[in-house]
Formats: sequence, structure tokens, C-alpha cells
Amino acid sequence: MFEMIKKTVFLLTFMLLGCSQTFVKQAEKNADTNSYVGPPKIQVLNLGSFHFGQSSDAHTVEFDEQDAANQQEVRAIAQLIARFKPTIICLEFLPEQTEQINQAYQAFLADPTELDTRYGELSMLGFDVARLSGISKLYGIDYHLGYNYSLGDFIEQSDELENAIDRSTYLQLSHQPLKHYPQLAKRYAQFDSLNLQQKLILTNEPLMLDYSLNTNADKLFYVGIGEGFEGAEQAAQFYLRNMKIYSNLNRIPLRNDDRVLILMGSAHTAMLREFIQRSPKFQMVDTLHYLKP
Repeated sequence: MFEMIKKTVFLLTFMLLGCSQTFVKQAEKNADTNSYVGPPKIQVLNLGSFHFGQSSDAHTVEFDEQDAANQQEVRAIAQLIARFKPTIICLEFLPEQTEQINQAYQAFLADPTELDTRYGELSMLGFDVARLSGISKLYGIDYHLGYNYSLGDFIEQSDELENAIDRSTYLQLSHQPLKHYPQLAKRYAQFDSLNLQQKLILTNEPLMLDYSLNTNADKLFYVGIGEGFEGAEQAAQFYLRNMKIYSNLNRIPLRNDDRVLILMGSAHTAMLREFIQRSPKFQMVDTLHYLKP
């Protein structure tokens, strides 16, 4: 009887081991099936910034482009970003402005002792990173498409109109967009007192990029008059603009070993992040890594 029990236990143990090995092999097979197979993806540094000069954006930041200390900060940040070693640099210019922008860039290369301030962060930071990286040509990938990001505020201020979708959520996103992230809200409240590097680090943190999307477009999903979708239709214009920006990026002939720097306003950065992170073509690097020494 004892020998029979031993044989039964041995047989069950053998069967369980066999099943375990089969399970492990199947798991490894599934992992191989789901893993990316193909040439190396093109590395992308997707850098968002506030606009140094005048801007039509909903939220603007005071920045004196002529201040010597500010210019020194820009040059220091350019050196940090240049560590990425970009081979392609894309800026928030229209593709049809490419010749004009490159003429300005070549003039800067001829005498880089002074930063070019005429295009704000694009020429101050973008041109200097390009110089440090040995870039000969810059690319514009922007696309202009107007939309009314103030539609919800207009409805709120109107005696005749009423937001019929979700007024409370809209008002929270308008006035307390970081309500559920108190530490981030505290840091953002001190934004104006931060130095340039600290501002760019905060701007490029994932939650701040989400905030940028909420404040520029997504809050309009909670706005509409009667049975209409006025808010969503305006937000769709913002999304469409960024889809076309991404299409302009894909018009640029790229090699697998290219390294692409994109410098745009943070709302565009946030939207491009959504496209790039699921792309079979691109792979984003950690922006914050290149903003810190």
C-alpha cells in the first residue's frame, strides 16, 4: 500500500512539473509574439516649452529675452539638450517657413556670440542646440488651425446661454485643474519664481502635460448648448491641428539611426506624446533626463 502511494505521489509530481514547464514555455512564446520585432525605432526627444515672446496662447509666461542672465540660462539648457545628439531638429514653424528659418539660422551660425531672439524659444534655444549638434538644416512641422478654447468661458459669461453638458467639471478644470494633485498644484503656483531650467522640468512632467491638454482642449468636452456638441467640435480642431503636425513630422525622410528633437509649445508636446508613444516608428526618450545635469 505504501509503495502504491509513493508511486502515485511521484506520478502526480512528474505530471505537475511537466505542466509547469509547458506553461513557462507557452508564456515565453507569448512574450516573444507580443514583443516588438523589426529595425530599431527612431529616437525622439519631445521637448515642450512655454513661449518666450508674445503668444496667442491661453496662458502666457513673462520672459525677458534680452536679459543677460536669461540668455545665459538658455545657453546652459541648450548644452544639456545637445547631449541627446540630435540629427534632425523640428520646430514650431510652418513647413513653408523652412527657407526663411534656415536663412536666419545660417546668420546665427555666422555669428553665434548673441542668441537670436526674433522667434523666442525656437531661435534662442532651438538654434543654439542645432549649432552645438552640428545641424545644417532645421525643419518646420507646425500647422495653423484656429479654434475657440474660450468657448466655455463665453457661455458662462452669457445671460442667454447655458452649458447643458457638465458645468461643474468644466469649472473645476478651468479654475482648479490640479485639484487632485496638491503637490503639483503647489509647485505650479510658484511657477513664476522658478528659474528657466526648473520651469522647463515642471512643464515636461507627465502630469503637467496632461494639464496642458485639459486646459487647452479636453475641458471643452464638458461644454455644449442644448443637445449640441459645440465644445467637442472646437476641441476637435485642436486635435486635428496636432494630427496634421504629426503628419508633417512624418513627411520628413528619416533613417532608423536618426535622432529627432522636437521643440514646440507644451500643448503640442502633450498631444505628440500620445501619438509617438504608440508608434511603430518612433520611441521617445526621457525628456527630464536631458533637462537635468
